[in-house]
Formats: sequence, structure tokens, C-alpha cells
Amino acid sequence: MGAWRLLKLETRNAFMNMAFDEAVFKARIAGMVPNTLRFYRWKPSAVSIGRFQRAPEEVHVENCRRLGVDIVRRITGGGAVYHDYEGEITYSVVVSEKDVGSRNVISAYNMICRGLIEAAKILGVRADFNPGDPEQCPNITIDRRKFSGSAQLHRKGVLLQHGTFLVQTDLKKMFTFLNVPWARSLEDVLRVAEKKLTSIEGELQSSISNEEAHEALIRGFQKALNTELVKGDITDHEEGLAEELCKEKYAGDAWNFRGDNSR
Repeated sequence: MGAWRLLKLETRNAFMNMAFDEAVFKARIAGMVPNTLRFYRWKPSAVSIGRFQRAPEEVHVENCRRLGVDIVRRITGGGAVYHDYEGEITYSVVVSEKDVGSRNVISAYNMICRGLIEAAKILGVRADFNPGDPEQCPNITIDRRKFSGSAQLHRKGVLLQHGTFLVQTDLKKMFTFLNVPWARSLEDVLRVAEKKLTSIEGELQSSISNEEAHEALIRGFQKALNTELVKGDITDHEEGLAEELCKEKYAGDAWNFRGDNSR
């Protein structure tokens, strides 16, 4: 496996973040770019929903609109996720399936998620890979509590996997925006969520800067992938395609609320 392109950490809105993930994915399918590792943050904070979900069922839409939180649909599956500007770094891996070493979905998750496990270890936290089940994508846990979730898309021999790395978490804020149908109140959700979710800072009981977390992620993926990460830039083609995808797809209600896709 040759060297990978490492893109710099950038902060964008939800629509451009998802547009860039798809643009890199399409460029890799076309053989225009190498395997790519990308990190990004969300401003404003946002909720992303899985490809086959319905926003009104998964999201408190009015709360998002009132408090300025974006809602975007991913091209990957999985569940609804709250992406906090302050508390999360998101990763995106775009790689040829042959370079993963297996077309088995769980094996691919395991290989890529080792980068997150190594990053957590660098920060002083022991994490484990959880293969998930038919209702839940594989994820990373700390003492059985989830702190990183991921989702995948396979197409034409290329894999896109992206997911969260929770540096800190505010569960009350999170479930102000995520809908849990069985819950009668926010307090009901929090009682369960506190037992199932955690973060790096929550485990360490100390603060970790986003810069420290980002550096740990780079080092973690470098070790897990066992290949050279070469700093690179988004190409003009990817930039133009991302802007087009954002305008025609990700920034519109047709995609985000109805799943309509002309592309």
C-alpha cells in the first residue's frame, strides 16, 4: 500500500463537510487521488442522519432551527449523530477496498477503527472495538460505553468510512437535538445515555485541546495503517465538485428531508 494523502484539519458547515466527503470519494473512484485521510469540525454544530432515515423521526427539527443547528443527510447508513463544534473531531477515510485487505465490512471497520483506538491510547485512554449488531454499526467503546461511531459506503471498489471522535460531550445538549421516541422526557434519555456514552475528557477527568486530539489522531492512524501519511491539499477538481454537490444536493431540503437525489 502506497502513501496516503493527509488533508489538514478544517472547519466547515454540515453541507460542505458532507459534500467534501463525497467529492473525495468520487475522485478516488475515478483514480484521480490516492487513499485519503481527512479530519474536520462542524460550525455551526449539526445533526447528520443516515442515508435511509427520516429527519422528523430522528431529530427535534424545531429545536435545531431555533438554536441554529444544521441538519444534513449522509450518503452512508447508520443512525442520527449530533456533531458539536466544541467537542468533536470527525474523521473520514477514503480507500481502495484492495488496500483494506478484505471486502468484509466488519474487517474493514476493524482495520480503520484501530486508528481511533491508537489515538485514544496516546491520550491515555484504553478503548476497544465493538463489532456492533444488525441494528447498530461497529463502534469504539471505553469500558463498554461508546465514544466513537462510524458509517460506511462501498462503491466501485472504493470504501468511504467516516465517524466521530468525542473529545468532550454534553448529553443534555445532544438530546435537545436528537429525538428518542420512547422517552417521555429529557431526563429519561439522560439516565440511559449516561450509562452508554462517554468521551475522552469524561474518562480522563481533565481537559484535552482539539489540537492535542488532532495530533493523537494523526499518530494513531499512522500506526494503525502502517503506511506513510503525506500532507496534501484538496485538488481543484474536488473543490469544484464539493461546491457543486453542496449547492445542488446537501444544502437543500430535497436531499436532507426527503432523500431525493438527482446525482
